[in-house]
Amino acid sequence: MTTPDKTKAPSRKTYGNPQRDDIEVARPFEEQNKTPSENADFHEKLAKIAGYQAVSAVFHRDPHRVIRLYFDEKMKKSVGNFCTQMARMQRPYRLVNESELQKISGTVLHGGVVAAVVPRTVPDFDIEEAKVWAQTGHPLVILDGIGNPHNLGAIARTMAYFGLKYLLISDHPAQAGLSDAAHRVAEGGLEHLEVYRAVGCAKVCKRLHDIYRVVGTSLGARAVELEKLPVDSRPLALVLGNEEFGLPYDTLNVCEATVLIPGAGRIQSLNVSATAAILIHQITAKQTAISPRSRTQPPDDGGKGQHRRNRYPDVGAKP
Repeated sequence: MTTPDKTKAPSRKTYGNPQRDDIEVARPFEEQNKTPSENADFHEKLAKIAGYQAVSAVFHRDPHRVIRLYFDEKMKKSVGNFCTQMARMQRPYRLVNESELQKISGTVLHGGVVAAVVPRTVPDFDIEEAKVWAQTGHPLVILDGIGNPHNLGAIARTMAYFGLKYLLISDHPAQAGLSDAAHRVAEGGLEHLEVYRAVGCAKVCKRLHDIYRVVGTSLGARAVELEKLPVDSRPLALVLGNEEFGLPYDTLNVCEATVLIPGAGRIQSLNVSATAAILIHQITAKQTAISPRSRTQPPDDGGKGQHRRNRYPDVGAKP
């Protein structure tokens, strides 16, 4: 029986080898001995990461997750190094037209390059690991109910820009996950973060009290500006809630304090990703124990939701 270990695209060129326009590439091991239908199902389950910065971050941080690479004519020279890595791993890469790239990525905002990658696993939060983070002074960001993946991606981008490492996302029914859209907006930021699942966010926040100062965001009467919080030796865990309703009651109730960003009063609030960017900048400006900031792109404001008043603005807040 012939082993289908080699395949050559008959009508597509591959790039990255300076001596040849076409090279043979082996199928990734996950695709070996699968039927066409099984391979289609496998490809469908892969995450589609679009945009040069996001794809570049995956190749830099974890290239073995990349199963296939697609790009258009205008990005051919820019992705040469990616193609070389794909050839070294014996995995396929293809030059495709605009319509095919849009179909593969599921968006017109693909930036000319798409990587089909094995999705990241998101392990459950471990308090013992958090104790190590706290000892090094690293802040946390916790998302509880942020539904717009663009906002998640923008927050991740901000975190990476300012050198934060740890992101917790809750099991709230509305909470967005590490979707293709989140990766695209994050511009590679998610690849620089360790992401964990906070199952039962309120309980997780309560368990953090011994090692982190848990601070939520609210427009309630008891909320104060971040710099007016009393001095505390614990690093800060910033908790951000749903774009429309804010933090859930149970989570807000276990926050040790709530903070706000004062404005001119013309509109009620900022987008949650803008709120996160301002507060993360304020937090890291005071930090002396985190790693040096990487000079990447400035934070993006992400999606279109509004970070509105909490239903229960004063519950759990301390003056």
